[in-house]
Amino acid sequence: MSGQFRFPRLSLRFIPVWRRNFLVWKKLALPSILGNLADPMLYMLGLGFGLGSLLPDIDGMSYLTFLGAGTVAYSTMNSATFETLYSGFSRMHVQKTWEAILNTPLELDDVLMGEWLWAASKSLLSGLAILAVIWILGLQADWALSLWLIPLAFLIGLCFSGMGLVMTAISPSYDFFMYYFTLVITPMVLLCGVFYPVSQLPLMLQTLSAWLPLSHAIDIARPLVRGVIPVNWIGHASVLLLWGLCSFWLALGLTRRRLLE
Repeated sequence: MSGQFRFPRLSLRFIPVWRRNFLVWKKLALPSILGNLADPMLYMLGLGFGLGSLLPDIDGMSYLTFLGAGTVAYSTMNSATFETLYSGFSRMHVQKTWEAILNTPLELDDVLMGEWLWAASKSLLSGLAILAVIWILGLQADWALSLWLIPLAFLIGLCFSGMGLVMTAISPSYDFFMYYFTLVITPMVLLCGVFYPVSQLPLMLQTLSAWLPLSHAIDIARPLVRGVIPVNWIGHASVLLLWGLCSFWLALGLTRRRLLE
């Protein structure tokens, strides 16, 4: 396929881009981790213990366990989104880091691949932190099954990092990202079952929720915390992977148009 939306040229040359971002992040790792974790951790512990004490069990689990499983997906999504939007946009537009890299033998395909995988790797840490809280509080029903939340978190990171790169490619400024949070991220948090079962929503909203990637992430995460193999986990995982791959391909085409024309 020719033109801006041709398929990516895959190579290992993305590794220096990934490593460069990691070395920069490592200098401010602690405040970065705390910043990404503060919001989901407060929701999980504040609502889990506060509101949870007033609620009956949901689907055979305490509200804190129910919320903890959803927060793993929510926290990973948030981290991947912030990294590709704000940090990615800074490297592309403000600091001109991508343009500097393109003066080396690396191509834009390598830069975008490095950014995509770096954001997914960073978001994995957010998912692991929430998972650690779940383990510390003893909310998991089966240790072995809960370990599958680790590759799931990376898959969630790939999905939402790809979506974030699409917005970065078309955004004229940081202010533009508020539209994405208001119209995409916040509705997913409210409609996809992070805080309450999707079955409590009107049928029309349940149908909409089924099309959103965060729902598929939570449909895998929550059974794993309960100690149950998720129903149709292959289908849910495939949807997340498809969202990530298609978003990355679209982001690469849009970025080619923005930077190479």
